[in-house]
Amino acid sequence: MAVRKFKPTTPGQRHKIIGTFEEITASVPEKSLVYGKRSTGGRNNVGKMTMRYIGGGHKRKYRVIDFKRNKDGVPAVVKTIEYDPNRSARIALLFYADGEKRYIIAPNGLQVGSTILSGADAAPEIGNALPLENIPVGTVIHNIELRPGQGAALVRSAGNFAQLTSREGQYCVIKLPSGEVRKILSSCKATIGSVGNSDHALEASGKAGRSRWLGRRPHNRGVVMNPVDHPMGGGEGRASGGHPRSRKGLYAKGLKTRAPKKQSSKYIIERRK
Repeated sequence: MAVRKFKPTTPGQRHKIIGTFEEITASVPEKSLVYGKRSTGGRNNVGKMTMRYIGGGHKRKYRVIDFKRNKDGVPAVVKTIEYDPNRSARIALLFYADGEKRYIIAPNGLQVGSTILSGADAAPEIGNALPLENIPVGTVIHNIELRPGQGAALVRSAGNFAQLTSREGQYCVIKLPSGEVRKILSSCKATIGSVGNSDHALEASGKAGRSRWLGRRPHNRGVVMNPVDHPMGGGEGRASGGHPRSRKGLYAKGLKTRAPKKQSSKYIIERRK
């Protein structure tokens, strides 16, 4: 994976840096694993705008991703690596030995034609999914479950990885990409390796229009609004107003919003930086 820079033939090209797509081997998704995806424009079920600055954007089809990896003991061959408009990572199409097809998030280094496996008997090799209790300490992992059988919830976006650092009884200690260190039940599954498309972080859109293609509308700051619209609005000239806070008046910078008696706090050994 690499990135491309462009000659500044237009203002939009001047700062544009995008991926090369060289690892992608198929341009049309597997029809049986795709369905339509409606965009809401930030409106809820009664048509009221509940999220600002959302709307437009290119049409997308949703690819059904297998986050549970519950097809244990059945080997699968990687058929294609594909682009997915719904996430930053690439996806891989698996053909299982019994004929079933599934998409997974493509880890770094996964090649077309390689065989992967899930389950407790799987070897700790790239792309294989196995319970944390069967993964050697120090291994780099992604797609981590929080509850057994629930499906991967953590470490799913491009270039991310976590590390299994130690074991404590029936829990494994995981260091997450944010820097947080937490305990996760040993029977939860994780996938070996880091998420692919690691150069995603180096991309730069180059122009506002690319944000519009992604369904993001222009976002105006609270400071430029009037006092009736935002707690930070108003003032003569370019007055930058008061304490940084949200439109509803909640402090924005440094105020801890985590519930003090949250049930999962007992599993967190070290908070994120």
